[in-house]
Amino acid sequence: MGDESSEAVILLVEDNPGDIRLIEEALSDGNIGNTLNTVNDGHAALDFIYQRGEYEDARRPDIVLLDLNLPKVDGEDVLHEIKHHPELGHVPVIVLTGLDEGLIESRDLNEDADEDAVLEKPVDPGEFVEVIRSFEQFRLAIMLDN
Repeated sequence: MGDESSEAVILLVEDNPGDIRLIEEALSDGNIGNTLNTVNDGHAALDFIYQRGEYEDARRPDIVLLDLNLPKVDGEDVLHEIKHHPELGHVPVIVLTGLDEGLIESRDLNEDADEDAVLEKPVDPGEFVEVIRSFEQFRLAIMLDN
C-alpha cells in the first residue's frame, strides 16, 4: 500500500467526457501517482475548492486542470477564485482550452498571469505528462524543504 500523502491530489474541471478520458489515460500512461477528482462544471469546482456540500471532506488539490468553457460558472471565474483563495493561491493551475494561442493572448487571461500553464485541446498526452511532472517535482521539492 502506497503512502497516500505522497500522491498529488489533482482536480480536473472539465465538462467534455472525451477530454476527461484522454486526461485519465495520459495520467495512467505517464505513471503519475495521483488522486484524480473530476467535476464537470464551475459551480462544483468552487464547492470542491471551498470544501462545501458533498466535497466538505475532500483534500485540497495540489494541481488544478481547468477547462475555461464551463457550464454554470465560467472557468476564468474559477481561476480567479483559486488564485485569490488564502490557502490555494500557490496551487498550480493548468488551463485546458480549445482556443488557439492568439485568442488566449487577446483575452485578459495572460495579462492576469493567473494561470501557470496553458495546454491546447485536444491535449497532447506527452506534453501533458511533461507539464504535470514539472509541477509535481516542484511540489515535492517544496515538501522536502520543509
